[in-house]
Amino acid sequence: MMKCRHCASPLEHVFLDLGFAPPSNAYLFSDDLSLPEISYPLKLYVCENCWLVQTQDFIPAEGLFDKDYSYFSSVSSSWLRHARDFCESMKSRLFLDNESFVVEIASNDGYLLKNFVDMGVPCLGVEPTEKTAEMAEKQGVATIRRFFDHDFSEELVKEKGQADLVVANNVYAHVPDINDFTLGLAAILKPKGTLVLEFPHLTRMIEGDQFDTVYHEHFSYFSLFTVNRIFRECGLKLVDVDELPTHGGSLRVYGAHEADTRAISDSVAAILEREKSCGLQQLSTYLGFNKRAERIKVAFLDYLIDRYKAGRVVVGYGAAAKGNTLLNYSGVKKDLLPFIVDAAPSKQGKFLPGSHIPVLNPDALWVENIDEVIIFPWNISDEIKEQLSGLSEKGVAVSTLFEVIEI
Repeated sequence: MMKCRHCASPLEHVFLDLGFAPPSNAYLFSDDLSLPEISYPLKLYVCENCWLVQTQDFIPAEGLFDKDYSYFSSVSSSWLRHARDFCESMKSRLFLDNESFVVEIASNDGYLLKNFVDMGVPCLGVEPTEKTAEMAEKQGVATIRRFFDHDFSEELVKEKGQADLVVANNVYAHVPDINDFTLGLAAILKPKGTLVLEFPHLTRMIEGDQFDTVYHEHFSYFSLFTVNRIFRECGLKLVDVDELPTHGGSLRVYGAHEADTRAISDSVAAILEREKSCGLQQLSTYLGFNKRAERIKVAFLDYLIDRYKAGRVVVGYGAAAKGNTLLNYSGVKKDLLPFIVDAAPSKQGKFLPGSHIPVLNPDALWVENIDEVIIFPWNISDEIKEQLSGLSEKGVAVSTLFEVIEI
């Protein structure tokens, strides 16, 4: 029996079972389409002791974040604004200057740290995927190509020293050994330093039926209750927390060493209490989620089949992991969804894992004969709808999943 990756309790309760799927970012080339494709169970368990929601273990991180990893953070303009605003806030809040040192774990293509470079604040990125690290360096962001863990953090401290600010935004969920990773964060943080994490909030995932945020690259799904527990056991404490609209509803937590004398914000207790009132420490809250995912899957299939029978052509926007989870769970192929477009050149000309739906340049939306577009990365749907506003003149409808299905 699998044990919880935080507290080692036996995992007995299934939170969500999406069947089998290939890794969501394992895009295919045309030559790959005639070869066998490996799929893995995509199943989440909830730990009744610490309430960590987590994937069934099958794939090591090295098999998910390889040299062909295709997610580039800089593709989204709204995400770039989010990163810039964060850096400006941290510079002011922590009085960062040219004597400070910032480290970002999973720095991707330099989308965030380039702001600190422009501000003259010394910084370093740690990023294991080759193509994104290359892009970061082209933007002037010094980057070490490594997976981050406790052993590496000690090497980094010896070589570079500890950091005033450690940023690990939207990477906490991608970590298989959450305890070791958190101990590493504590090790590279100065005694009076600040640790900042952003991650999708489990409360919002459950309330919004966001099962499509589940994929193999996400090993864990967090409540503030569980993060608080992990921090305490690793010598850290929460000092503040912000609620964010990103990724369907996220938390930004501010951590410090346990011995730090900073006062703890009232927002920490407020969100912990709200989670409790929402039932996040009650097993019944978790056991009904799978049925809701099934209803959405059926409604999505009904929608596509109805449009197919009516002779309407429906395509997708965004070759995102969210879409891949939904398409593979639903069993949708290119007969119901002929193609998907994506703004990332790294994905264009490839095929989605599992469904083998081709990924085209967004220009195809103005050239091909289509009737409807479904936006799969619904978290940035406002930005995408603005980009596609001209399609309405052609009579093409642009919507997200929950705007077109009935459940």
